[in-house]
Amino acid sequence: MVRSLWSAATGMNAQQTNVDTIANNLSNVNTVGYKSQVAQFKSLLYQTLQTATTTANGDPKPTSSQVGLGVRTSSINNLFGQGPMLSSQSSSAMAIEGAGFFGVRGVNGETVYTRNGDFVWALGANGSMMLTNSDGQPVLSTAGTPIILPGAANSLISSRIIIDAQGRVMYPNEEGVEQPLGFQIGLWQFNNVGGLQRLGNSVYAPTAASGPALNEFTNANLRNSTIRQNYLEGSNVYVADEMVNLIVAQRAYEMNSKAITTSDEMLQTANNLKR
Repeated sequence: MVRSLWSAATGMNAQQTNVDTIANNLSNVNTVGYKSQVAQFKSLLYQTLQTATTTANGDPKPTSSQVGLGVRTSSINNLFGQGPMLSSQSSSAMAIEGAGFFGVRGVNGETVYTRNGDFVWALGANGSMMLTNSDGQPVLSTAGTPIILPGAANSLISSRIIIDAQGRVMYPNEEGVEQPLGFQIGLWQFNNVGGLQRLGNSVYAPTAASGPALNEFTNANLRNSTIRQNYLEGSNVYVADEMVNLIVAQRAYEMNSKAITTSDEMLQTANNLKR
Protein backbone atom coordinates (compact mmCIF):
# COMPACT_ATOMS: atom_id res chain seq x y z
CA MET A 1 0.00 0.00 0.00
CA VAL A 2 2.86 2.36 0.79
CA ARG A 3 4.19 1.75 -2.72
CA SER A 4 1.02 3.20 -4.24
CA LEU A 5 1.31 6.32 -2.08
CA TRP A 6 4.91 6.85 -3.14
CA SER A 7 4.26 6.12 -6.83
CA ALA A 8 1.31 8.49 -6.97
CA ALA A 9 3.30 11.20 -5.17
CA THR A 10 6.12 10.93 -7.72
CA GLY A 11 3.50 11.16 -10.46
CA MET A 12 2.14 14.39 -8.98
CA ASN A 13 5.65 15.85 -8.76
CA ALA A 14 6.35 14.88 -12.37
CA GLN A 15 3.11 16.41 -13.64
CA GLN A 16 3.84 19.59 -11.69
CA THR A 17 7.11 19.87 -13.60
CA ASN A 18 5.18 19.21 -16.80
CA VAL A 19 2.72 22.01 -16.01
CA ASP A 20 5.60 24.35 -15.11
CA THR A 21 7.16 23.70 -18.52
CA ILE A 22 3.89 24.21 -20.38
CA ALA A 23 3.18 27.41 -18.45
CA ASN A 24 6.61 28.77 -19.36
CA ASN A 25 5.93 28.02 -23.02
CA LEU A 26 2.58 29.77 -22.92
CA SER A 27 4.01 32.80 -21.13
CA ASN A 28 6.59 33.18 -23.92
CA VAL A 29 4.18 32.75 -26.83
CA ASN A 30 4.99 36.31 -27.98
CA THR A 31 8.71 36.31 -27.10
CA VAL A 32 10.87 36.88 -30.18
CA GLY A 33 13.15 33.95 -30.91
CA TYR A 34 11.80 31.80 -28.07
CA LYS A 35 12.07 28.03 -28.49
CA SER A 36 9.56 25.81 -26.74
CA GLN A 37 10.43 23.07 -24.26
CA VAL A 38 8.94 19.69 -23.49
CA ALA A 39 9.34 17.62 -20.34
CA GLN A 40 10.36 13.96 -20.68
CA PHE A 41 9.84 11.30 -18.01
CA LYS A 42 11.09 7.84 -17.18
CA SER A 43 10.00 5.15 -14.73
CA LEU A 44 11.86 4.55 -11.49
CA LEU A 45 13.34 1.25 -10.33
CA TYR A 46 11.14 -1.83 -10.23
CA GLN A 47 10.76 -4.01 -7.16
CA THR A 48 10.79 -7.75 -7.87
CA LEU A 49 8.06 -9.55 -5.94
CA GLN A 50 8.74 -12.94 -7.48
CA THR A 51 11.43 -14.08 -9.90
CA ALA A 52 10.88 -16.37 -12.86
CA THR A 53 10.79 -19.88 -11.43
CA THR A 54 8.73 -23.09 -11.58
CA THR A 55 5.33 -23.96 -10.19
CA ALA A 56 4.70 -26.59 -7.52
CA ASN A 57 4.20 -29.14 -10.30
CA GLY A 58 7.58 -28.29 -11.82
CA ASP A 59 6.15 -26.42 -14.79
CA PRO A 60 8.24 -23.44 -15.91
CA LYS A 61 6.97 -19.99 -15.00
CA PRO A 62 8.62 -17.72 -17.57
CA THR A 63 7.50 -14.37 -16.24
CA SER A 64 8.45 -12.62 -13.02
CA SER A 65 6.39 -10.31 -10.85
CA GLN A 66 7.65 -6.74 -10.73
CA VAL A 67 5.95 -3.62 -9.50
CA GLY A 68 6.96 -0.09 -10.48
CA LEU A 69 7.93 2.57 -7.97
CA GLY A 70 6.82 5.69 -9.82
CA VAL A 71 8.21 8.20 -12.27
CA ARG A 72 10.64 11.09 -12.39
CA THR A 73 11.60 13.83 -14.81
CA SER A 74 14.42 12.65 -17.04
CA SER A 75 14.98 15.83 -19.07
CA ILE A 76 13.41 19.02 -20.38
CA ASN A 77 14.25 19.20 -24.08
CA ASN A 78 14.49 22.32 -26.21
CA LEU A 79 12.58 22.26 -29.51
CA PHE A 80 14.45 24.35 -32.08
CA GLY A 81 11.91 24.23 -34.88
CA GLN A 82 11.63 27.28 -37.14
CA GLY A 83 9.34 29.99 -35.78
CA PRO A 84 7.01 32.11 -37.92
CA MET A 85 8.34 35.15 -39.78
CA LEU A 86 6.83 38.34 -38.37
CA SER A 87 7.01 41.52 -40.42
CA SER A 88 8.68 44.47 -38.69
CA GLN A 89 8.98 48.13 -39.64
CA SER A 90 12.43 48.33 -38.05
CA SER A 91 15.27 48.18 -40.59
CA SER A 92 17.53 46.67 -37.90
CA ALA A 93 15.14 43.76 -37.28
CA MET A 94 16.49 40.46 -38.61
CA ALA A 95 15.23 36.90 -38.71
CA ILE A 96 17.18 33.73 -39.45
CA GLU A 97 15.97 31.03 -41.81
CA GLY A 98 17.98 27.92 -41.10
CA ALA A 99 19.94 26.48 -38.19
CA GLY A 100 22.14 29.48 -37.44
CA PHE A 101 22.38 31.69 -34.36
CA PHE A 102 23.42 35.30 -33.96
CA GLY A 103 26.48 35.89 -31.81
CA VAL A 104 26.30 38.49 -29.02
CA ARG A 105 29.01 39.77 -26.67
CA GLY A 106 27.87 38.95 -23.13
CA VAL A 107 28.17 41.14 -20.05
CA ASN A 108 31.36 39.33 -18.98
CA GLY A 109 32.94 39.43 -22.42
CA GLU A 110 31.90 35.90 -23.36
CA THR A 111 30.10 35.09 -26.58
CA VAL A 112 26.49 33.96 -26.26
CA TYR A 113 24.05 33.02 -29.00
CA THR A 114 20.45 33.88 -29.81
CA ARG A 115 17.73 33.67 -32.45
CA ASN A 116 16.29 36.98 -31.29
CA GLY A 117 17.13 39.43 -34.08
CA ASP A 118 15.40 42.46 -32.56
CA PHE A 119 18.51 44.63 -32.93
CA VAL A 120 19.10 48.39 -32.90
CA TRP A 121 21.79 50.75 -34.13
CA ALA A 122 23.05 52.32 -30.91
CA LEU A 123 24.86 55.65 -30.92
CA GLY A 124 28.07 55.42 -28.91
CA ALA A 125 29.77 58.09 -26.83
CA ASN A 126 32.22 58.88 -29.63
CA GLY A 127 29.45 59.29 -32.18
CA SER A 128 29.92 55.91 -33.85
CA MET A 129 27.02 53.55 -34.51
CA MET A 130 27.14 49.95 -33.28
CA LEU A 131 24.68 47.13 -33.85
CA THR A 132 23.40 45.85 -30.48
CA ASN A 133 20.53 43.89 -29.03
CA SER A 134 17.86 45.48 -26.84
CA ASP A 135 20.16 45.21 -23.79
CA GLY A 136 22.94 47.14 -25.50
CA GLN A 137 25.18 44.10 -26.00
CA PRO A 138 27.16 44.16 -29.28
CA VAL A 139 26.15 41.87 -32.13
CA LEU A 140 29.19 40.11 -33.58
CA SER A 141 30.43 39.92 -37.14
CA THR A 142 31.77 36.84 -38.90
CA ALA A 143 35.17 37.74 -37.42
CA GLY A 144 33.72 37.67 -33.90
CA THR A 145 34.07 41.44 -33.41
CA PRO A 146 31.40 44.10 -32.75
CA ILE A 147 29.85 45.70 -35.84
CA ILE A 148 30.84 49.37 -35.54
CA LEU A 149 30.38 51.56 -38.57
CA PRO A 150 33.54 53.36 -39.74
CA GLY A 151 34.09 57.01 -38.89
CA ALA A 152 33.10 58.19 -42.36
CA ALA A 153 29.78 56.43 -41.96
CA ASN A 154 28.76 58.12 -38.72
CA SER A 155 26.51 60.48 -40.67
CA LEU A 156 24.67 57.57 -42.35
CA ILE A 157 20.97 57.24 -41.71
CA SER A 158 20.47 53.93 -39.90
CA SER A 159 17.07 53.36 -41.53
CA ARG A 160 18.78 53.21 -44.94
CA ILE A 161 21.28 50.53 -43.94
CA ILE A 162 20.62 47.32 -45.86
CA ILE A 163 21.34 43.77 -44.70
CA ASP A 164 21.35 41.20 -47.49
CA ALA A 165 20.59 37.49 -47.18
CA GLN A 166 24.24 36.69 -46.37
CA GLY A 167 24.30 39.26 -43.58
CA ARG A 168 26.46 41.85 -45.39
CA VAL A 169 25.97 45.40 -44.13
CA MET A 170 25.46 47.81 -47.06
CA TYR A 171 24.46 51.41 -47.74
CA PRO A 172 23.27 53.00 -50.99
CA ASN A 173 25.57 55.55 -52.65
CA GLU A 174 24.45 58.73 -54.35
CA GLU A 175 23.25 56.71 -57.36
CA GLY A 176 21.25 54.41 -55.11
CA VAL A 177 23.58 51.44 -55.67
CA GLU A 178 24.11 49.36 -52.55
CA GLN A 179 27.74 49.45 -51.39
CA PRO A 180 29.17 47.06 -48.77
CA LEU A 181 30.56 48.70 -45.63
CA GLY A 182 32.99 45.89 -44.88
CA PHE A 183 30.93 44.04 -42.25
CA GLN A 184 29.00 40.78 -42.33
CA ILE A 185 26.77 39.63 -39.50
CA GLY A 186 28.05 36.36 -38.08
CA LEU A 187 25.98 33.19 -37.86
CA TRP A 188 26.95 30.10 -35.89
CA GLN A 189 25.66 26.54 -35.67
CA PHE A 190 26.06 23.67 -33.20
CA ASN A 191 26.37 19.92 -33.67
CA ASN A 192 23.81 19.35 -30.89
CA VAL A 193 21.53 22.34 -30.29
CA GLY A 194 19.69 20.35 -27.62
CA GLY A 195 22.77 20.63 -25.42
CA LEU A 196 22.73 24.43 -25.31
CA GLN A 197 22.23 26.09 -21.92
CA ARG A 198 19.43 28.63 -21.61
CA LEU A 199 20.44 31.93 -20.04
CA GLY A 200 17.14 33.80 -20.38
CA ASN A 201 16.06 36.45 -22.89
CA SER A 202 16.24 33.80 -25.67
CA VAL A 203 20.02 33.62 -25.16
CA TYR A 204 22.03 30.38 -25.08
CA ALA A 205 25.52 29.40 -24.00
CA PRO A 206 27.48 26.49 -25.49
CA THR A 207 28.26 23.47 -23.33
CA ALA A 208 30.25 20.28 -23.69
CA ALA A 209 27.01 18.57 -24.76
CA SER A 210 26.29 21.09 -27.54
CA GLY A 211 29.86 21.21 -28.83
CA PRO A 212 31.69 24.39 -29.85
CA ALA A 213 30.09 27.06 -32.00
CA LEU A 214 30.73 26.53 -35.72
CA ASN A 215 31.12 29.69 -37.79
CA GLU A 216 29.10 29.41 -40.99
CA PHE A 217 31.39 31.88 -42.74
CA THR A 218 34.54 29.79 -42.21
CA ASN A 219 33.07 26.27 -42.20
CA ALA A 220 32.36 25.00 -45.70
CA ASN A 221 30.69 21.82 -44.39
CA LEU A 222 27.70 23.71 -43.00
CA ARG A 223 24.52 24.57 -44.85
CA ASN A 224 24.42 28.34 -44.54
CA SER A 225 21.42 30.10 -43.07
CA THR A 226 19.90 33.24 -44.56
CA ILE A 227 18.99 36.54 -42.93
CA ARG A 228 15.74 38.38 -43.68
CA GLN A 229 15.78 42.09 -42.89
CA ASN A 230 12.57 43.74 -41.61
CA TYR A 231 11.43 40.44 -40.12
CA LEU A 232 11.59 38.84 -36.69
CA GLU A 233 11.35 35.15 -35.87
CA GLY A 234 8.40 34.60 -33.59
CA SER A 235 8.09 32.00 -30.86
CA ASN A 236 7.60 28.42 -32.10
CA VAL A 237 5.04 27.77 -29.35
CA TYR A 238 1.71 26.51 -30.71
CA VAL A 239 -1.02 27.54 -28.28
CA ALA A 240 -3.48 24.81 -29.30
CA ASP A 241 -0.91 22.05 -28.70
CA GLU A 242 0.13 23.54 -25.38
CA MET A 243 -3.47 23.79 -24.18
CA VAL A 244 -4.06 20.14 -25.04
CA ASN A 245 -0.88 19.19 -23.20
CA LEU A 246 -2.01 21.28 -20.23
CA ILE A 247 -5.35 19.47 -20.05
CA VAL A 248 -3.63 16.06 -20.23
CA ALA A 249 -1.18 17.06 -17.48
CA GLN A 250 -4.03 18.34 -15.29
CA ARG A 251 -5.97 15.09 -15.69
CA ALA A 252 -2.86 13.03 -14.90
CA TYR A 253 -2.27 15.12 -11.77
CA GLU A 254 -5.88 14.59 -10.66
CA MET A 255 -5.65 10.82 -11.23
CA ASN A 256 -2.46 10.58 -9.17
CA SER A 257 -4.16 12.59 -6.44
CA LYS A 258 -7.11 10.21 -6.57
CA ALA A 259 -4.73 7.24 -6.23
CA ILE A 260 -3.31 8.74 -3.03
CA THR A 261 -6.82 9.31 -1.65
CA THR A 262 -7.84 5.75 -2.51
CA SER A 263 -4.72 4.28 -0.91
CA ASP A 264 -5.31 6.33 2.22
CA GLU A 265 -8.91 5.10 2.48
CA MET A 266 -7.77 1.49 2.02
CA LEU A 267 -5.19 1.91 4.80
CA GLN A 268 -7.88 3.34 7.08
CA THR A 269 -10.09 0.33 6.35
CA ALA A 270 -7.26 -2.06 7.14
CA ASN A 271 -6.51 -0.29 10.42
CA ASN A 272 -10.16 -0.42 11.44
CA LEU A 273 -10.27 -4.22 11.05
CA LYS A 274 -8.42 -4.77 14.37
CA ARG A 275 -10.90 -2.73 16.39
